[in-house]
Amino acid sequence: MSVMYQTSVAVSGGGRNGHARSDDGILDVDLAMPGSGESATNPEQLFAAGYAACFASAATALAKKQGHELSDIPVTAEVALHSENHDYSLSVKLIAEVALPQSEAETLIHQAHEMCPYSKATRGNLAVELEVRGQ
Repeated sequence: MSVMYQTSVAVSGGGRNGHARSDDGILDVDLAMPGSGESATNPEQLFAAGYAACFASAATALAKKQGHELSDIPVTAEVALHSENHDYSLSVKLIAEVALPQSEAETLIHQAHEMCPYSKATRGNLAVELEVRGQ
């Protein structure tokens, strides 16, 4: 399989309380522990943004391929960080708003979940819940 895109992001200064910068400089953000009160993002927010964007793109591409005239399928990714005895894990809830009848919207979103690279990467590794809000 050929590489369509590749990037890198370097983190310095202590990981969760550090700084992240992409190789092209477009992403250049301070990081802070969730709940620290610092005015900075955290890995969970960045993961949520990436997953929501990727999933929305997959759903929109599938809708277009299937002949649906949908210019936007808003997706919200709720990412939770869990901890039990210093064993950490993530879970995700994807909420998709689709301007199709509920059953068609559900079919489309489940197909997008099979196609999305983030969904493929997380499958079997963390809990992902889908919520579909059709018409």
